[in-house]
Amino acid sequence: MADDRKVVKAYNNLEFLNSPDARLIRILAEYLEPARRFRQYRIQDTIVFFGSARIKPSEVTQLNLEQLETKVAENPTDEALEEKLRLAKVEVKMSRYYEDAVEIARLLTEWSKSLRGGKHRFIICSGGGPGIMEAANRGAAAARGISIGLNIEIPFEQSANPYISRELSLDFHYFFMRKFWFVYLAKALVIFPGGFGTFDELMEVLTLLQTSKLHKPMPVLIYGSEYWREVLNLDAMVKWGTISPQDVKLMHFVDTPEDAFNYLRQQLEELYPLG
Repeated sequence: MADDRKVVKAYNNLEFLNSPDARLIRILAEYLEPARRFRQYRIQDTIVFFGSARIKPSEVTQLNLEQLETKVAENPTDEALEEKLRLAKVEVKMSRYYEDAVEIARLLTEWSKSLRGGKHRFIICSGGGPGIMEAANRGAAAARGISIGLNIEIPFEQSANPYISRELSLDFHYFFMRKFWFVYLAKALVIFPGGFGTFDELMEVLTLLQTSKLHKPMPVLIYGSEYWREVLNLDAMVKWGTISPQDVKLMHFVDTPEDAFNYLRQQLEELYPLG
C-alpha cells in the first residue's frame, strides 16, 4: 500500500529552520534578504543615527513634569516623588536631543532629495526603535523622504517606530548582522547621547576606522558636547596612552542642528562627489 504521508522539504521545515542546525541559514537570510530589499529600492548609501531609546519628545516630557510637580505640591514630604521629579527634569533637558535629531534628519533628507543620479543617496537609517531612532525616522518622514529602520529582537524597549518607510523596516535576530548593515551602507554616522548600546555601536565603528578596516572615509559626528564630554573622557585616554591624539580627530563634536547639517553636507560632498 502506498504511503500517502507528504514529506516536507527541508526549506519548508520550520522545526529544522528554527533549530541550532540551521543557524547558518538564518544568518545568511539576515544578509541576503536585506541586500535584496536595498537593491530593489535603489538604496546606495545611508547616514546612520545612533542614540538612546529612552529619550522622549518634549511634549511628552513636559506633560510628565507638570503632572509630577502637581503631585509633589500635594505631597511635599514624599521622597520617592521628589526623585521622580528630579528624573523628570532630566528627561525634559534630554528631550532637546529628540527635537534636534528630528531637525537634522529633516534637513539631510531635504538635501538628499535634491540630489540627482537615479539612486537614493544618503538615506536616513536608524535602529528602528523609539527615542533618537524614532526621531531620525520622524525627521525623514517630515521631509517626505524614505528612511530605514534596522530593528532588533530584544526583551524590552524595542518595537518598530511608525515613521520608518514600511518597505524598509527590517527586524533582526542577530546583533552582528544588524551591525553589519549599519556600517556596510553608511557614509556618515550621527551619534546622540545614549547608553550601553550607543557606546557599543560607536566604539565598534571607531575601532574599524582606527584599524583601517573600513575602506571608505566615514565622518563620525558626535552630537551634544555637554553629555559626551562628561561621559566620554577622551583626554584621559590620551593621557594614559591608550589612544593617540590623532584618534580623537576621528570624531567631530557639534551642538546645533545647523552645524550638524552643514558639517555633514560639506564632508559628504567632498568625500563622495555627486557629479
